[in-house]
Amino acid sequence: MTTASLPSPTPGARMLYLILRKATATREELIAHWFARHMPAVIDGMQAMASAGKPHAWRYIATLYDPPATGEHAWDGVASLWWDQILPTGGVAYGEPPTDSFQERAMPYSPWATREFVIIEGADAIRVEPSTLGTPFPCTRSGFVKISFLVQARPGVDHKAFHDHWLREHVPNVRSVLAKTGGLRYAVSLSIEPEKAPFSGLAEIWFSSDADWQQYRQTIRPDGMERYVDPQHTLVMRSTTEMIGIA
Repeated sequence: MTTASLPSPTPGARMLYLILRKATATREELIAHWFARHMPAVIDGMQAMASAGKPHAWRYIATLYDPPATGEHAWDGVASLWWDQILPTGGVAYGEPPTDSFQERAMPYSPWATREFVIIEGADAIRVEPSTLGTPFPCTRSGFVKISFLVQARPGVDHKAFHDHWLREHVPNVRSVLAKTGGLRYAVSLSIEPEKAPFSGLAEIWFSSDADWQQYRQTIRPDGMERYVDPQHTLVMRSTTEMIGIA
């Protein structure tokens, strides 16, 4: 039984690009070229398209995932670009062949189309503060603990039923717990074409500290989401830094 109405989505589409470095590159090297070389080129490209009256991304944020304590990286980060329309997700991956020093160090990556639902905005707690010395963007922001849930569905799941449960049942459950445990911001991005996407969706929660995150983990209770989620292929990624290209 559903218990809540559906939240309103952000207009347009949130295009995600999961980034993993090549074995020949260090994480620090990848991030340096991402911030210094690739992000400015993307910003310039989007500004040129906007000036020409062409479709363009109106927001660009990259999340840097913390390296694991042991084992290999699942992903080094994810780039998010918000557009007024869905971009094609087929064809040749970006970086084949490389066009800049970042793509020389990153595995080829493809767009993942999602529809975003911002549940808790948190604008005052997570502000974008452009650089005041030199070019305003790209810039960075930190001072939070961001937990990203890359959620995969169980094989054979009805994705429409899954997404409906996620928004109507799971989201209110999470929101109520965050009200008690200090969540700063909460957003859910659901795959527009889940059968073709790397994951069924992405949930992101920003906390003030690891203590708040641990309190959330101890407080949250099941709401039926476990019927849909594949725990073996769902990833939980921690981050403390975002790179802002277009705010």
